[in-house]
Order: sequence, then structure tokens, then C-alpha cells
Amino acid sequence: MAYQESHVTQRQASAVSTNKVLRNTYALLAMTLLFSAVTAGAAMAMGIERMNIFVFFIGAYGLMFLVHKTANSAAGLLATFAFTGFMGFTLGPILSAYLAMPNGAALIMNALAMTGATFIGLSAVALITKKDFSFLGNFLLAGAIVLILAMVAALIFNIPTLSLAVSAGFVLFASAAILFQTSEIVHRAGETNYILATITLYVSIYNLFVSLLSILGIMSSD
Repeated sequence: MAYQESHVTQRQASAVSTNKVLRNTYALLAMTLLFSAVTAGAAMAMGIERMNIFVFFIGAYGLMFLVHKTANSAAGLLATFAFTGFMGFTLGPILSAYLAMPNGAALIMNALAMTGATFIGLSAVALITKKDFSFLGNFLLAGAIVLILAMVAALIFNIPTLSLAVSAGFVLFASAAILFQTSEIVHRAGETNYILATITLYVSIYNLFVSLLSILGIMSSD
């Protein structure tokens, strides 16, 4: 009887911890997305041109490294907003380029709607079914390597069909990452750092939006 009570207590404590991580993750995710929207708007208002790809990679991966190094301290929150603010700022010139198209505003709104619907749907699947998606870990590792190589090739050779394939690949990759990260919070008691969980979901949403926007832009008659 004592063992059963202890087991029940542990499960209840685990459920409370999981719910706390989920609340903190989604709250911070909402704030970072809003902050990114502000910095994107600032970049558009300032007329910032599209950032050099190498500068982008140095800034993005440098700030992401900083987030991981400070994730267990209060400085992790500042690093998180620095990273997401930078990502939003780099998104501004891309949005400006699409808004210059005759149907650019519609493309952006459609990409936003599709991104939101995809994120909510995938999160609901992981939270409601409580299925363990940890098996996607190996797929994400292999997919990241393949997508980086394909992206470099698309930049070098400037092949539209390859760019379309890379964007489609990123949509699948981001979707898998959302399922995987949400599942990790639900099923892994050790996944308690909401800063790292937020960054993973943020990057997935960012990639999902940019990739869907790219696909819609390529398919657009304009």
C-alpha cells in the first residue's frame, strides 16, 4: 500500500512538473514570437536589406550557442530574446520583398495561417494522444544534415526546383521537431528547461513559416 501511494505521488508530481514546463514554454514562446514581430516590423520600417547569408549564420548560431550556455540561469532569458529578436530582424527584409509583390500580403497571411494551424494541430496531437514521438530523434539528426547540404547546394547552383524541395523538406523537418519537442516535455521527466524547449519550438515555427512562404511564393504566378 505504501509503495502504491508513493508511486501515485510520484506520478502526480511528474504531471505537475510537466504542466508547469508546458505553461512556461508556451508563455515564453508567445512573448518571443511577439518580440520577433516587433523587430521584423522595425527592420521593415528602417528599410533594412536582406542580410548576408554568412552573417546570418554567424549571428543565429552564435546567439543560439549563447542560449544553450546560459539556459540554466537568468541570463538565459536575455539570450533567448536576443536570439529571437535577431531572427525577427532578419525576417523583416524577406517580408518587405514579398509585400512588393502584387499578392504579397495575401501570401504572407496564408503562410501565417498555415503555420499557426500546423503548430496547433501538431501540438494537440502530441498533448492529447500522449504518444511518444522520441523515435523522431534520429530522423531529425539525419534530416538536419541533409537539409543543410541541400540548402548550400541550392544557394550555389540557384536551381528553383531544388529550392522548392529544400523548402518542402524544412516543412517536414519543422513539423517533426514540433512533435518531438512537445513529446519530450510530456514523456521525459528530465525535460524541464522551458528555455531550451521554447527555442526548439521557436526555430521550428520560424522554419515552418519561412518555408511555407517560400513554397507559396514559388507557386505564385507573380
